[in-house]
Amino acid sequence: MSEVDPDAADGFRWRRPTSLLGLAPRSLLVSLVVLTGAAWALTLYHTLSMSMPMGIVVRGGMAAEGLGGMAMGGMSGAGWSLGGAGVFVAVWTVMMAAMMLPAAAPMIVIFASAQARRERDIAIPTWIFTSGYILVWLAAGLLVYILVQIGSDIAARLTSADRVSWAPVALGATLVAAGLYQFTPFKRICLTHCRSPFAFVAQHWRDGRAGALRMGLRHGAYCLGCCWALFAVMVAAGVMSLAWMLLLTLVVFVEKVLPHGRRASAVIGVALVALGLAIASGAASMPWTV
Repeated sequence: MSEVDPDAADGFRWRRPTSLLGLAPRSLLVSLVVLTGAAWALTLYHTLSMSMPMGIVVRGGMAAEGLGGMAMGGMSGAGWSLGGAGVFVAVWTVMMAAMMLPAAAPMIVIFASAQARRERDIAIPTWIFTSGYILVWLAAGLLVYILVQIGSDIAARLTSADRVSWAPVALGATLVAAGLYQFTPFKRICLTHCRSPFAFVAQHWRDGRAGALRMGLRHGAYCLGCCWALFAVMVAAGVMSLAWMLLLTLVVFVEKVLPHGRRASAVIGVALVALGLAIASGAASMPWTV
């Protein structure tokens, strides 16, 4: 992955903050709002209907059934199953659409604008681009399912006392790692591409519907590279924790869309490291785990 010119791309975007509304058909903007709203509605339904959050840690330490009970969308901690994986990945993908589409909207709008200058067909390539982006998060959901099941198997071998004593250390380490990742070159490169939609489209443009899919997958890969550590914290704290979902949605939007996102990214990194050290040392307990 190569870097782009962040100053030129960001400067152009923020000198004309209202230009995005004029770049895409109103129907596309309405569709994005409706899709995001529907994804949030489904996510809230699953969250409020759960008896226990799905995650590595729950309040008071790891649950006896496994890491957070795996109670997500009716899936229990019964172990590996194709059906369980399917339910998990489906709910995860809807949740990622709810959380990530607001930050991805500028890229989708600018792709649609570029497509309009080349062909009359705008809607289909744009939704193919969006589908490619979401497919990356679907694949990430399968990986998360595997990792959480492995963690559940490991936790099942521990006594209750061991789970309670090791949970803060594991959670603190996750937070510290996520905070340190905010300062890595890979994070900076991925964030630059996500924050520079004009430059991304110019650099990676591919014609046709297959090209739209490739571009969506590429943008999704950059987005995953930018945000995976933040979502690792959510997986540890509770995947269906409404508070963490809302907080991380705001964090991602600030990093990717607002003018001072790079500075905010550094502040977020410092905050994660500080919180992780406090939790690992026992000075603080993990907030919003249910």
